[in-house]
Amino acid sequence: MTDPRIVDRAAQPYLFIVRRTPMSGLADLPAVHGRVFARLAELGLAPAGPPFWKYNEIDMPAELEVEVGVPTATELAGDGEIESGVLPAGRYATIGHTGHPDELMAVTGRLLDWAAAEGHRFDVTDDRWAARLEIYETDPAEQPDLSRWQHTLAFRLA
Repeated sequence: MTDPRIVDRAAQPYLFIVRRTPMSGLADLPAVHGRVFARLAELGLAPAGPPFWKYNEIDMPAELEVEVGVPTATELAGDGEIESGVLPAGRYATIGHTGHPDELMAVTGRLLDWAAAEGHRFDVTDDRWAARLEIYETDPAEQPDLSRWQHTLAFRLA
């Protein structure tokens, strides 16, 4: 795990599919990336970076609203289920992690605790996050061992 730090991120266009799911349904979300990648392939385009989940609303006992996204080089039109958006530019609290995705809840806790101790506030309005990203840096086709996957958490600051 890397130490938490603040980074400046540029605005990033992306395509995504929104899902509302309980925590127990998160295991079903990786398959959704395939539909977004397929849309890019139909357009003859390559992703502009690794896929991610953008957590918009988090109510652990009930459900989460998650955008299953893939960065694009330019803004594109959605096609119904697949929508288009732009991740906002700004300062983000980030932390890197190598390990099984099941470990990300503890990594998230470390980032949240660090930010609170440092006096940072996140960009959250009425329990809706502007950009709370879980970025999947590792291609599962190239590295099937989940314990070796690399992730970056990036949460936009207020």
